[in-house]
Amino acid sequence: MILTFDTFLLEWIQEVLQNETLDILFPFITMLGNKGMLWIMIALFLFCFKQYRKLALTMILSLILGLLLGNLILKPLVGRIRPFQANRFFNLLIPPPKDFSFPSGHTLSSFAAASVLLTEEKRMGIPAMIVAGLIAFSRLYLYVHYPSDVIAGIILGVLCGFAAKKIMKFFKS
Repeated sequence: MILTFDTFLLEWIQEVLQNETLDILFPFITMLGNKGMLWIMIALFLFCFKQYRKLALTMILSLILGLLLGNLILKPLVGRIRPFQANRFFNLLIPPPKDFSFPSGHTLSSFAAASVLLTEEKRMGIPAMIVAGLIAFSRLYLYVHYPSDVIAGIILGVLCGFAAKKIMKFFKS
């Protein structure tokens, strides 16, 4: 049932939304999420300002939790192949990812960091959530994740963000 929905939605995106402009835009957007570098750079920038150091450390912790949970535990445990492999899709606009599909690491890291920003600093958090959403959607548009991979990445990312906040509060007291 889930696989049927996943495949239907991916095919719909390719048939209805695919166009030359988005073919240029979404590889760039997805690149922002590579290895969580955008979020790491934002955290490092924020760390330069005393009033944002705790926020920066919480973001980094959320990214570490996401890496451990998503990439080191769930991806190998679930072992889900990517949609372009399962459906013999050859029109990839980015180099084919070599790891497993579930959950989406780009999405997980983006929502982990953005959820910390949103709960601590709304004026930074709202644009961060928009960027996180675009990164998540780019993974579908580029046919490298199933919708259920992305949904799991969103949920796990938000949970990692909240867990990082709780851990930081524990160490503060």
